[in-house]
Amino acid sequence: MTGAILHREPLPAAPAYGRGTIGEVFTSSAAALGLPGFVNALDLPIARRVCVVLVDGLGAGLLRQRSGHAPFLRGFLDSARKIGSVFPSTTAAALASLGTGLPPGQHGLVGYDVLDPAQGKVVNMLGGWDAEVEPARWQPHSTVFERIAADVPVTSVGLPRFDNSGLTRAALRGSTYVAGSTPQARVEAVCSALAASEQALVYLYLNDLDKTGHRSGSASPEWGERLEDLDRSMRSLAAKLPPHTLLLLTADHGMVDVERRHRIDYSAEPRLTDGVTHTAGEPRMVHLYTDPDLSPSEREHLVQTWRETYGSRAWILTRAEAISAGLFGSVDPGVEARIGDVLVAAREPVAFYDTRRVAASALDVVGQHGSVTRAEREVPLLTLKKPGPAPSRIVGR
Repeated sequence: MTGAILHREPLPAAPAYGRGTIGEVFTSSAAALGLPGFVNALDLPIARRVCVVLVDGLGAGLLRQRSGHAPFLRGFLDSARKIGSVFPSTTAAALASLGTGLPPGQHGLVGYDVLDPAQGKVVNMLGGWDAEVEPARWQPHSTVFERIAADVPVTSVGLPRFDNSGLTRAALRGSTYVAGSTPQARVEAVCSALAASEQALVYLYLNDLDKTGHRSGSASPEWGERLEDLDRSMRSLAAKLPPHTLLLLTADHGMVDVERRHRIDYSAEPRLTDGVTHTAGEPRMVHLYTDPDLSPSEREHLVQTWRETYGSRAWILTRAEAISAGLFGSVDPGVEARIGDVLVAAREPVAFYDTRRVAASALDVVGQHGSVTRAEREVPLLTLKKPGPAPSRIVGR
């Protein structure tokens, strides 16, 4: 076999950075508020107040498939839009694009965990930031919140543990954080923040669907129950919002359920890790970092070995191929070395693990994401409440 197996199914087009991804939600919201310096790429209506609800793990396909559990949200599906996640389709990368308006190649959160070249070790980008990694250094670009906070009050609402987390400080800094331990408390916090000012941007993050999907699968009864909970919360929120508020619901990525027999421990095959010094990423989008002393022919041999073994089930790309394809968007020089020399992006419902590095319990995870399939990269953009008549005064107009 040869590398041609990679092209058995073409690599999907890169995310539409700057035009139709999660990265344009806050920037378009800022433009809808009338703030200068922002492009309304998503063509949102002008509003005095904007509330963005981000539901972790709610793919566009999943919402439609399980809409029987969401009678309120189902009423908006006919007018719903699909936008794209980023690459990789994982929370850290997507939320960083949401918060900065930049593609992963610029903000630098290019995976669930990635190599920190300065330390020569893999660091987590989601919930366990390394003590030696300063969020503002790792992601030095201004966030949308920082850019608008002087003109419009900005509030983030979420669980207490996310306040001042590494990811929050890297990607979503610049807002007033309000914690709520229950969905009801978070809905009340959102409404209070919106009602407190004539203009406002409020961000609400909800992660119960993603947690349940990882544990039980997105096809499970438990996932349907969490969708019902979300539906009730959104109905309540829409009913309580102050006038002239635009209420949007979107997601960071979708999800694919992977059967236990398709959760593959690739570290059990030494030829797939020969010359690899670090492994990172997520099970559906693996970063392989090779020994710098590896010759070009040895690195090519590793790529070909992966393509011969799993090329019918995954896209196997070199770093250069992924960058050339635009998967990460424009890549800053300081970010390039954080991307694996070889990338394994799952095409079929499979997941790849290095059990030398992750706990055996990681193989118990059912719902997965990270790759470029439609199920993972297409997310909904629902307008749950329109702002009504155009407000008489907008900042910057």
